[in-house]
Amino acid sequence: MKINSLLFVMLAISLQVYSQQITGKELLEKAILYHDPHNNWQDFEGTLDITMQIPNKLPRQSFITIDLPNQYFKSITKRDSLKIEMIISKKACSFALNDSENISEVDLKKYNLNCKRAELLKNYYTYLYGLPMKLRDPGTIIHPNVKRKSFKGKDYLVLRVTYNSEVGNDIWYFYFNPETYAMEVYQFYKTDKNSVQENNSGEYILLTEEELVNGIRMPKNRAWYYNKNDQLLGTDILN
Repeated sequence: MKINSLLFVMLAISLQVYSQQITGKELLEKAILYHDPHNNWQDFEGTLDITMQIPNKLPRQSFITIDLPNQYFKSITKRDSLKIEMIISKKACSFALNDSENISEVDLKKYNLNCKRAELLKNYYTYLYGLPMKLRDPGTIIHPNVKRKSFKGKDYLVLRVTYNSEVGNDIWYFYFNPETYAMEVYQFYKTDKNSVQENNSGEYILLTEEELVNGIRMPKNRAWYYNKNDQLLGTDILN
């Protein structure tokens, strides 16, 4: 019994020392090496087929084209009989509703078809499917201290990330497998006017399985939950 207790203490100490030795930037580079070993993200060109499952709603099918070298983004979403297309090509944006570009002002407002919305979608998808590589972007602050944390019964190395004020005010935490450095969870919180984390805000995202896309290991399933009550919001599935 004493031997087992001693081994447990020694293991806990070794894990703590290890997490203190690796820095935030070192952890990020190891994670990028796992997910994008050939540095393919910077020249990514491809289309992602994504199914969004939301409780008590019909599934939504999205086809997301990302062409980083040519600054091109296209989102096609289908739900029931509705098809919406948004395109950003460099600085220009365009839209189609059920394959028609002749859209009334009423429908433009009803379906939120505008350049701001298209830009938000582009940033959303390129950020999420470009992780963890996108954490190299300007304005991203990688905190040096890496913590060891148990989440949902598993141990992780946790990277804390914040952003310059012109980029964003949320606080993000990225959870990496301590053996492979695979990204398996991420979590974000809102902040108050004093930049203090609001613990009842935000969401956490559980990542399961992987798909190899253009040589990049991307999460196949992303399940979104509220931090405050663990309520499932929806699941993105990469087909």
